[in-house]
Amino acid sequence: MTHSAHARRFAVVAAMTAIAGIALAGCAGSSSSGSSDAPKDGFGAVEAALEKGGEITYWSWTPQAEEQAAAFEKAYPNVKVKVVNAGTGNDEYTKLQNAIKAGSGAPDVVQIEYYAFPQFTLTDSLLDLSGYGFGDFEGDYTASTWGSVTSGDAIYGLPQDSGPMALFYNKAVFDQFGIAVPTTWDEYVAAAQTLHAADPSKYITADLGDAGFTTSMIWQAGGQPFQTDGTDVTIDLQDEGSKKWADTWNTLVENQLVAPISAWSDEWFQALGNGTIATLATGAWMPGNLESGAPDGAGNWRVAPMPTYDGKPASAENGGGGQAVTKQSANPALAAGFLWWLNNSDDSISIFLESGGFPSTTSQLGSDEFLSAEPEYFGGQKINEVLAAAADSVVPGWQYLPFQVYGNSIFGDTVGQAYENHSDLNEGLTTWQDALVEYGNAQGFTVNK
Repeated sequence: MTHSAHARRFAVVAAMTAIAGIALAGCAGSSSSGSSDAPKDGFGAVEAALEKGGEITYWSWTPQAEEQAAAFEKAYPNVKVKVVNAGTGNDEYTKLQNAIKAGSGAPDVVQIEYYAFPQFTLTDSLLDLSGYGFGDFEGDYTASTWGSVTSGDAIYGLPQDSGPMALFYNKAVFDQFGIAVPTTWDEYVAAAQTLHAADPSKYITADLGDAGFTTSMIWQAGGQPFQTDGTDVTIDLQDEGSKKWADTWNTLVENQLVAPISAWSDEWFQALGNGTIATLATGAWMPGNLESGAPDGAGNWRVAPMPTYDGKPASAENGGGGQAVTKQSANPALAAGFLWWLNNSDDSISIFLESGGFPSTTSQLGSDEFLSAEPEYFGGQKINEVLAAAADSVVPGWQYLPFQVYGNSIFGDTVGQAYENHSDLNEGLTTWQDALVEYGNAQGFTVNK
């Protein structure tokens, strides 16, 4: 996987360093319809570049990167790929932004999480690939992931993995306390109350406040709190979906029905393994993390669709990312060829899946091999059937802020305080909104609320 909650917990200072000056560095002249200097040579130019060969640099922190690069070089022996781990998440973005500002030092191909794509597309730092014929690949990906790497007619990357949300639950705990799998959030809240009343050491879930989780939950509730049109940004963290989520989750937070355990900590994995934490609403990349991090839970966990507000299927993306070609690339057609192979070839995607990645490609999501997998950890359940269905029910229309990296970094100082005080999450969201508006305007955006 390229993205999960632990990759979102970045230091505020680092995030501010990464984002500083971004808005003013290149917003003027950016456009949702793509850059005027986008290539116009079609996919033939990509094929010719792959045949001719050369050397490119690829920044990635995925565990599969080295193996994928080696397989690519075997398929295209005239090309050399230098793989560099420039850091995870924000560490990489800081280095990338510094290279962009300096005008040199950026890689040819770079890994970027979906929530961070707007930061680099708005500043005209990534190559619009539409002129290379990449529009032909739209049908190869889920709508939500394709939408995360495109803007209007411009194509700034190709999706790699995805994180449609589902409810991971401990069946043994549910059976012990006679709790049915919730299909609505009202049922979920009731299950939380029943479980904690029966055994105060157990909690329906753990949540100390995480920006990525919160935005995904607002997304699933139908919220659209962030809207961007060029440098015009509208923020409304009290729209219908935002309030719907906050009002529901308040019952859990204010009554201390969520475990006060930090996600991705050793204590968190232990609690998942021993049944202290009974559910996780999270991305489809989670199975491998449970298997490796909470081995004591083997056989007890199952996967169900996300509870919804009206009982109708609805999911959201939680995590995931893709790769892009930077405008600094000296050989953009070759870089585009590597990107195409990396995220569109069966050989590369197979490597990605074998090491636990969750695909964004429709052919893999619909394949019998993928759907029929019956992992022992999940009691032999065909969990990918549930996860693939979640990918089909992602609510459309979501947008991230063009300064979401910074926004996530101050979440703990705003909404996080509501969690800490067990107080109204709506107040925390409003405080976050005020800080985001002030920051965005200071960076040269026109921010409305």
